[in-house]
Amino acid sequence: MLTLACASALTACDGDSGKPPHSLASPKPPSGSSQSTSPAPAPSPTTASPAENSPAERLVLRWRETGGFAGKGGPGTLPDFSLYSTGRAVAASQGKAREYRLKPEALQRLLDEARKAGLGRSHTSGPSRVMDAIVLEFTMGQAKTKIIQPEAQSDPAVRFRERLDPRRWPAGDLASPGRPYAPARVAVLAIENPGSGTARKWPLSPLGKGEQVPGGVCTLVPADKVPASRPDVGWRSQGKTYTVHVRPLLPGESSCRDLT
Repeated sequence: MLTLACASALTACDGDSGKPPHSLASPKPPSGSSQSTSPAPAPSPTTASPAENSPAERLVLRWRETGGFAGKGGPGTLPDFSLYSTGRAVAASQGKAREYRLKPEALQRLLDEARKAGLGRSHTSGPSRVMDAIVLEFTMGQAKTKIIQPEAQSDPAVRFRERLDPRRWPAGDLASPGRPYAPARVAVLAIENPGSGTARKWPLSPLGKGEQVPGGVCTLVPADKVPASRPDVGWRSQGKTYTVHVRPLLPGESSCRDLT
């Protein structure tokens, strides 16, 4: 089984007024609201890689956590959650990635709710100089939101993140049940490690001949060709020993430079 390095497990918590957990129905706006900032419009469709995605599939919403003492969300890791214009969602949790499909009306309600939580405009919340702080990052179209120490902030986006746990989405909002995410290609990120103990011969293209990116030397290979590996196993390639990390390509990613 491929070893996927992912960020923290998705959280789930929901208050209730009789609706199913994490119902995507749009809440009624509060009366007397004076908010004047208009949500940023969604970006125009762009052509996605035909090898990986449906035509015109594009990223519409993403969140990830970075930082902390353990260095969450480092180079080459998967975002915690990615949502696409087709209704596809890819969620990474506890070392695994799963794919879900929202119905069009449920997708629209979720995006409307995201804008009401302030994610349609770029902003930053929390203290700017805190060592090893957890940072919650959202991307919605061109808008970027950064919340430092989210556990201590009252930003509405922090609570909205609870809506982005597909495991809690009502069955009626799903076009199909969740399943393991299985891309056609993956990125192999190799770091030279002469001190690695057990080493095996790498069976694919040379690890050192790829493209240098944050996280290692990157090579794209078919997912079904990658040998099973563990972090404590080294691989010999052209006289050198490497440790490798396998990173699935997400929709819209077609090259090593696309890795987030």
